Amino acid sequence: MPVSRNINELPKIATREGYGHTLVELGKEDENVVVLDADLAAATKTNMFMKAFPDRHINCGIAEANMAGIAAGLAASGKVPFMSTFAMFVAGRAYEQIRSSIGYPGLNVKIGATHAGISVGEDGATHQCNEDIALMRTIPGMMIINPSDDIEARAAVRAAYEYKGPVYMRFGRLAVPVFNDREDYKFELGKGIVLREGKDITIFATGLCVVESLYAADMLAADGIDAEVINIHTIKPIDEELVASSAARTKRVFTVEEHSVIGGLGAAVCETLSEKCPTKVTRIGMNDVFGESGPAAELLHKYGLDAEGIYHKIKDTLK
Repeated sequence: MPVSRNINELPKIATREGYGHTLVELGKEDENVVVLDADLAAATKTNMFMKAFPDRHINCGIAEANMAGIAAGLAASGKVPFMSTFAMFVAGRAYEQIRSSIGYPGLNVKIGATHAGISVGEDGATHQCNEDIALMRTIPGMMIINPSDDIEARAAVRAAYEYKGPVYMRFGRLAVPVFNDREDYKFELGKGIVLREGKDITIFATGLCVVESLYAADMLAADGIDAEVINIHTIKPIDEELVASSAARTKRVFTVEEHSVIGGLGAAVCETLSEKCPTKVTRIGMNDVFGESGPAAELLHKYGLDAEGIYHKIKDTLK
């Protein structure tokens, strides 16, 4: 699926917006849905739910570990809690409580982690969580979803609700192009989506890097490189069958993520291929560095995570 439209012409919506809107929809459908936030309702967009269902919204204050415990208790009593705050605060500060109080008993808690990655922008390195996928992957039974646009975010929240068990959902602050607006779009947990078929290389991408990878593939095509682009929205469990089959066909793999190259999508793909289809893999992401303060678009460009950066990294590597 080559991107025929100019990226600047696509409507742009932050995935956290889709999170907020879908919570309201679910709240109308199921009175057991409860939303918790850690004093960041406006930023995480849970304020939409708060306005619609004030009696089912709990502001836990700046006490993320306590919020995890409350969510666990609500899930144990039959509720469907969505706990929300920035990725850095929930995956980092509340890791032990998520692991022991939610993961260990396998409770039906949904974690909405917003403001992930360097696209948080001016908030700087302390708020730019590039380690959360790696952390959450280590918790047994934790499902991890990283949607690529508003449409996928809405589908992901609903799928997480329907799934019985702990789920970590990763959302962004930055408004990103909405490109999944097609009739044949289908979201299925644990299943990657082939957005563009190709024979020379495979690009596995996740989150906001998916649309950038599509544009990079258009640029590569102009140079005679036929790239297959696959959207891996579910990091865990990863679609092992699709990963292995595409790698076997193209025999050259690149992964792209707004996350550390350690422990994220790249690691998950490498682990899969090392067991099922040994293949040369190049990981594109944050290379063992912290982010910095600056406009989101400029940061993505500096760290090579926009279409131009992805294109040049692949071209240079193939040389």
